[in-house]
Amino acid sequence: MLFDISFFYLQKYYFYQIICYICANNPIKIIIMKKFFTFLLVVAIIAGIYYFMEDDGNPPGGGTDTENGTGSNSGPGKHLKTQKFTVNGVTFTMIPVEGGSFTMGATPEQFPESRRDESPAHKVTLSDYYIGQTEVTQALWYAVMGSNPSMFSGHPNHPVENVSWASCYGFVSKLSQMTGKKFRMPTEAEWEYAARGGKKGKGYKFSGSHDLNKVAWYSENCKINTADYGTHPVATKAPNELGLYDMTGNVCEFIHDSYGAYSAEAQTNPCNSNGLSNLQRGGSWHDPYDRCRVAFRGYSGNLMPSGYIGMRLVMIM
Repeated sequence: MLFDISFFYLQKYYFYQIICYICANNPIKIIIMKKFFTFLLVVAIIAGIYYFMEDDGNPPGGGTDTENGTGSNSGPGKHLKTQKFTVNGVTFTMIPVEGGSFTMGATPEQFPESRRDESPAHKVTLSDYYIGQTEVTQALWYAVMGSNPSMFSGHPNHPVENVSWASCYGFVSKLSQMTGKKFRMPTEAEWEYAARGGKKGKGYKFSGSHDLNKVAWYSENCKINTADYGTHPVATKAPNELGLYDMTGNVCEFIHDSYGAYSAEAQTNPCNSNGLSNLQRGGSWHDPYDRCRVAFRGYSGNLMPSGYIGMRLVMIM
């Protein structure tokens, strides 16, 4: 059938007359050339159909689930959409991070402040994931847990703090039950990749800039005995390349895995569960310049809440 249609178009567009001319009206040669050109046309049609439908059988730009914000096409990262959730009247946003490879640790722009435990720099490859656009706010914590443990309480749009690693996992467990999604805190590699801007990263020392004042609340703009002392509303400084706020400063963020020495070996989706201390990343309103770098690693025990440690969500694909 496809060959018949193809031959019809060969005739329609004068290919048949051209073939007759080339073959000097020799019937055998005409038949051979006819089949040859028909075969080429069929191959071209099939190739065109395959190209158009190559994305899991869907035409380009089609097959997306706009309600849930995720594409039904499964190509990595490129079809993921921002997702919003509302819990007891409080809305939060999850930003897609397209997986990829990056150099983690003491990269050149981190010097001269880089510390020993940031070395060796090493290659890490990550799968796609979602990460919170902002740190978890006091409002969201209260909506899930029914209480607000923050030292700087009374500010719904400030990040929650004065929480322990264990209480943060109580929060993500309950949030997962309420939404039907799988939430947790980011691994150290997921956090650093997102802080560096993922595939859009420009190699900044801090998350989103070389100028710390543009992107962070930290010790120099949150001095004691001033109105700026303490936490600040989320998303009041500039975002990084992925549109994430406060990856640097405001509050340190607890990490899913535990503190341990780096290896020079390349890793895929690493998660250290053998350490004795919990990690925090990003620096806080309480921290100086060098502790706000994207490679800086902080650590403490899991029962040590303070007014400068909070959390950020990751949603598992």
